[in-house]
Amino acid sequence: MRYTLKDYQAEAVHEALRRLEQARDTFQRYGSLSQFSLAATTGAGKTVMAAAIIEALFFGSDEFDFPADPGATVLWFSDDPSLNEQSRARIQAAASELDSRLRVIENTFSETAFAPGMVYFLNAQKLSKNARLVRGATPDNPNEPRLFQPTPDMVQQTIYDVIRNTVEAEGRTLYFVLDEAHRGMKSGKDRDSIVLRLINGGSGAPAMPVVFGISATVDRFTQAMKKVTNRTALPPVEVDSALVQASGLLKDDIVLTIPTEEGNFDTTLLRRAVQRVKDSTAAWAAYAAEQEETDPVVPLLVVQVADKPTEADLARVLDVVYDEWPDLPLEAVAHVFGTHTDLLVGQQPVPYIAPQRVQDAKHIRVLLAMEAISTGWDCPRAEVLVSFRTRNDSTYVHQLLGRMMRTPLARRIPGNEVLNSVDCLLPHFDRKTSTAIAQMLMKGKTAVDDSDQGEGDEETQKARRVLFDPVRLEPNPEVPQEVWDLLEQIPSVTIPKKNVKPIRRLDALATALSKDGLIDGAVAKAQSHLCAVLDGRAVQYKTKVDQARADVLTMTGEEARGRVGKEGFSYKSFEVSADPRAIEDSYQHAARLLTKSLAAAYVDHLVGPEEDVDLLEANIIVAALGWVPEIVADVEQEADELARDWLTQTRVARKGLSDERQAEYDRLEGMSTQPERISLTAPKVAQADRKAREKDGTEHDLPVRRLHLTSAEDGTVPIDLNEWERKVLDSESKQPGFKAWYRNPSRATKESLAVAYKDGGGDWMALRPDFVFFSSQHDAQVVVDLVDPHGHHLADAMPKLRGLADFAEQYGHEFRRIESVAETGGVLRVLDLTKHHVRQAVRDGQDAKALYESGVARDY
Repeated sequence: MRYTLKDYQAEAVHEALRRLEQARDTFQRYGSLSQFSLAATTGAGKTVMAAAIIEALFFGSDEFDFPADPGATVLWFSDDPSLNEQSRARIQAAASELDSRLRVIENTFSETAFAPGMVYFLNAQKLSKNARLVRGATPDNPNEPRLFQPTPDMVQQTIYDVIRNTVEAEGRTLYFVLDEAHRGMKSGKDRDSIVLRLINGGSGAPAMPVVFGISATVDRFTQAMKKVTNRTALPPVEVDSALVQASGLLKDDIVLTIPTEEGNFDTTLLRRAVQRVKDSTAAWAAYAAEQEETDPVVPLLVVQVADKPTEADLARVLDVVYDEWPDLPLEAVAHVFGTHTDLLVGQQPVPYIAPQRVQDAKHIRVLLAMEAISTGWDCPRAEVLVSFRTRNDSTYVHQLLGRMMRTPLARRIPGNEVLNSVDCLLPHFDRKTSTAIAQMLMKGKTAVDDSDQGEGDEETQKARRVLFDPVRLEPNPEVPQEVWDLLEQIPSVTIPKKNVKPIRRLDALATALSKDGLIDGAVAKAQSHLCAVLDGRAVQYKTKVDQARADVLTMTGEEARGRVGKEGFSYKSFEVSADPRAIEDSYQHAARLLTKSLAAAYVDHLVGPEEDVDLLEANIIVAALGWVPEIVADVEQEADELARDWLTQTRVARKGLSDERQAEYDRLEGMSTQPERISLTAPKVAQADRKAREKDGTEHDLPVRRLHLTSAEDGTVPIDLNEWERKVLDSESKQPGFKAWYRNPSRATKESLAVAYKDGGGDWMALRPDFVFFSSQHDAQVVVDLVDPHGHHLADAMPKLRGLADFAEQYGHEFRRIESVAETGGVLRVLDLTKHHVRQAVRDGQDAKALYESGVARDY
């Protein structure tokens, strides 16, 4: 892979490969048909995940411990040729091994079967009535004449014959990948029947052995597949959208503009959209200058028009655009209409551009579209959308809004909520449906009810926000500089992840540190350190290493013998020397555990410049070491400790790097096995809703408070807090020496302080305390307090208190107070975790309510 997979992507690839392995085995052994789906929110990188899956399918993968399928062929199907081409290009960009193995099936395709180790791209149009690939196909009903006569000259096989020949070939498995699987799964339409004929078999072709649906919205696919008989439904692979959001691939906020009153606001909102894209252009240019980048993001305005627009309709759009943006070049407007022809609107040429080319055609600033952007389209620089269409279908709205949510740089911009948001102006969309879908896109699949008192700190709650007419917030001039200086010194911690590979992490970290000149020769130093560890452990665990070596060099077994007509068997043990192939397999096993780079480095270390050890012997030693679990665990621990030391050592120096390079270190910091200290980033530009929206649709202005770190021009910030949170905020702001406050973001950003805790199942989770308060003491020193209102009745109350206690144990000396607040008996009670006896009571306690009612707590 040319790309490094995000953690959630790697987990999804691993799960999908397990499904494919099961599907392949049941088909080859029993002829059983199966299907499953990969469901991931738009922008999660489904095509990149698919590329990793296909690469492992063809070549095997040490990382995913997956053996290659030498008889694998992938048939990639979509209902749109431009979507197919875009998918092919993105797979090629992601997977270097697949460069020469991606082939679009053209009408002239004449092979008798698909080749193994190839990906073939096919779209519905090529299988429609009278299409060349299907002429002469066998009808599903034997009483009907042969389909689409006659067969083209020089073509012996229809596409259905090709599919049959491939499926029936010995040792072959055809994997049918249905891209954007929510499309083409309704019955009754021509394209739909094409998809179902391919899946179920028809026109002389057998049913697809393995069906793999990919989409952000797979409900239609799932429901349609339930009606299919004789096909096993394997569990779907579902990617939590909160994990996608945490990765920085998707925008944090959607700013929706949907009128609340009747009337025609098309022109008004189009003017507003043009102004938004101009503002976005200036903001991205400023960011590029700050980062010393020569290639800034060039935002795109997408104008979605109704079907069959007249020239007058398009002229009105262009008139408004150029009225608001008079210096926009004439060549900056293009369209992606299904006609695929250049237009002349008045005297203005509006050329056609293929949807997949828009992202790279940066001279295009305004794109006219109808349906081409609602599904499969990928253009992260599309920052503003105004749609004049009227659609209330939830799947459609989901797909459309999803197209606008990718971050242009595939990472979050630290401290800038405006650059991490997208504007969608929808004058004719149903407000209730669009808002509901947008809110669903904002949440992870484990979202909880917002009505819970004291909540708001769940990383899996609102992954993003839906904002209507937000107010822009910038650093508050009333907040003294000492507060800002202290903010970036406050400790936060990483949230450990599953399946972390410390040796791979150290290898990647060493490469990054060397590249940025932060530690000279970091790669060589890391390898030398781990080779020394292996030397030491080889001596420490000599007995186990010797046994492992014997296992590598010999194979033991037992032979059972029986005679016809007699009961029972006789057993005889045997032992044979391992051949070079077996030794190589043992070495590869060790390399998977120790990583290929470390295994190769240790071989070089053993052989040395004087060739002290021959190459075969070095491979045997590595293989033996890899078979001793204690040695692998110790090496991983040493790698983890060295990575942690280097990250601590370079923390200050890394702040001088560009955001792009810092994002790489953020990723490496996140690959921790234990909570590790990281620094907070100060917010630079934020935004907040002005109004609260009730469930009945009514709206009212939110109250405001002063002295927040970021504020509107008048020094205030709207607050959307529950009753407990308001009481805490107002109480703290009245205390002597109060300087400022910060509403800690509830999502995984660099501006959010995180506390790690283990849930009931032992998984690491993030607590993000609600408030950070700053005050000055009698000696004028500015101090910080961490205060988190949280319901004692909630299931996570005790695990979070224990996590907060552990955090306070390690970092409590850097805070004046670390407090958890809850209401019991109508009174707010507080536990200050900086106190040793409070921490001990939390660790010994079993019931959160009892703790708040005990003597270790006090009235707030």
